Amino acid sequence: MTVVVASRNRREQLLRYLPRHEAPVILVDNASEDGTADAVSEALPHVHVVRSVVNLGAAGRNAGAELAETRYVAFADDDSYWEAGALGKAAALLDAHPRAALLTGQVLVGADGRSDPISAAMEAAPLGTPTDLPGPAVLGFLACAAVVRRDAFLAAGGFNPTLHVYGEEALLAMDLAAAGWGLAYVPALTVRHLPLPAGRDVEGRRRRQARNDLLTSWLRRPLPIAATAARSAWRTGGATRAGLADAARLLPWVLRHRRALPKHVEAAVRTLTATPEPGRA
Repeated sequence: MTVVVASRNRREQLLRYLPRHEAPVILVDNASEDGTADAVSEALPHVHVVRSVVNLGAAGRNAGAELAETRYVAFADDDSYWEAGALGKAAALLDAHPRAALLTGQVLVGADGRSDPISAAMEAAPLGTPTDLPGPAVLGFLACAAVVRRDAFLAAGGFNPTLHVYGEEALLAMDLAAAGWGLAYVPALTVRHLPLPAGRDVEGRRRRQARNDLLTSWLRRPLPIAATAARSAWRTGGATRAGLADAARLLPWVLRHRRALPKHVEAAVRTLTATPEPGRA
């Protein structure tokens, strides 16, 4: 197992949380301007620091996974870490379940360890619990709480560079499932996430999230559903409408890379989103 972290300008968080991982760590520094790479290299010489001259966003994780020499890769953010024993359990479960390409764990947020709502949603198992997976099947995940089979992750293309950050997980989840792999939620794999209370560009994040949600829909969903998503974004206005404008500028790229999901994966997406089949009320 190797832990891969992609980060930009989060030196203090990295120095605090990188030592908590119970596996070799590769840090991809996305062109930080706060001395992150030098500080981590000096304080934590066991961490393999990769210095990117540009901000790769989430695709920085791809660079780390390519360098990893282990069968499995766990992702973490600069403000998160895997609890003791979690990575060993994940490796054992992936050994025992060869169809599983990705396991996602329970996320405990903040100093009080409150459960992230996405964990409860996954535990409800709307897609059921196949016998060849170690937990409920999922079609999404939080990157900071994911362990992947390295070869499957790379074959699927990893995190799409065009999406950059925010909502980048959905497209990868769809593509893994389309390739025949299973994704599962395993609550025994626990991640602590300690985000900073402030300092993020909320409106900018909402705009980028809207852009990426639309691009993912246009790339993989049936055209009527993709069109409905665009109309909904326009009606919502604000940052969401701005995200629609950003996505529209990338339509030539979408047309080059569009690949509709297999029917069984599209059916699973509809189950999770309560999206009716095209042409039905």
